[in-house]
Amino acid sequence: MEDTTKKIIPAGEDWKTLTQDNYSFQYPSNWELDTSGQLGTSFILFSPQESEEDPFQENVNLLIQDLTGMNIDLDQFTAISEEQVKSLGTNSNLIESKRMKSGNTAYQKIIYTADQGLFHLQHEQYYWMINEHAYILTLTTEQHQFDNYKETGERILNSFTFTKE
Repeated sequence: MEDTTKKIIPAGEDWKTLTQDNYSFQYPSNWELDTSGQLGTSFILFSPQESEEDPFQENVNLLIQDLTGMNIDLDQFTAISEEQVKSLGTNSNLIESKRMKSGNTAYQKIIYTADQGLFHLQHEQYYWMINEHAYILTLTTEQHQFDNYKETGERILNSFTFTKE
């Protein structure tokens, strides 16, 4: 059996910063950034492929939903999202949902598992409601790889900041 305890990003690895009009974040230089907008994302950040046989690349992505005029706050968005988690994939399981705060900005952190096709995935998501827009920042890993990507993934998630609010 292959040793999966290795660090995904070695200590001291270079990190890059992406700054957009309203947000910025940092990511490891050996991860691939895709800003093409595929799947409706603002960006997808792909981890390095572990081997030629590795069928799934762990990733971080950002979706921004325009909810102008819908009068949805973070509590309502969280409740809707938690319900969607239950119906998203087969064998879905909400592990954690808690309110967090970074500076003066509140956000919701949820962790859940769900099967998608052949993949048994684990997701860690942060939700913000800013100026009637929902920002959904997601780390997606295979369930058996989550602990290997947790430190790097959360470092990416926690580096996300809004440049304008």
